[in-house]
Amino acid sequence: MEFTFKAGHPGLDFVNTAFLELSERSQVERIGDGGAFVAWLVEASLIDRASATALKRRFGNEALDGVAADARKLRQWACDWIARWHVAPRADYGSEVRRINRALERASWYHQLAFEDGRLKLAQRFRLESTEDLLALLLLQVALLVTQEEPELVKRCAGADCVLWFVDRTKAHRRLFCSAAVCGNRAKVAAFRARQRAT
Repeated sequence: MEFTFKAGHPGLDFVNTAFLELSERSQVERIGDGGAFVAWLVEASLIDRASATALKRRFGNEALDGVAADARKLRQWACDWIARWHVAPRADYGSEVRRINRALERASWYHQLAFEDGRLKLAQRFRLESTEDLLALLLLQVALLVTQEEPELVKRCAGADCVLWFVDRTKAHRRLFCSAAVCGNRAKVAAFRARQRAT
């Protein structure tokens, strides 16, 4: 399965795993089962391939399918909260904070020295002792998003019918689209056709 990572943050990439395919007007689900969910975690660099293999062997397809279903519910919750936080970052989000803290209190992680891209790197790893730890890993990404990113730079694509989120890391902070080649190009074509009709 092909995944896309256009958001610039794992928390938003997770939210973007369900979207409307504009060319076919159909809903796309990228984490439809446990296998796809684990594959996405690997591609998002949240777990490594060895951990993915161990997860599949330890928990089996049925348990991983169950946690993928839980992740889809969590995704909707995260999307709703991010949308509210984006508009009102200083609001009191007591219930959201409590939900994340409960998950993180149960989770545990450790540091591991690894050799990556030709250099030594100290990486933080989650102890994946239960399927709930995978959800905690996702909630950690949401927590990092709302504590480390500027809310005005967390944007939803301006493309017609596009629901994807991204962090605007451009110098002038004028990015409008999740993808200039897709949604940006569609907007240019639509504007051109509108001008043609007007004349």
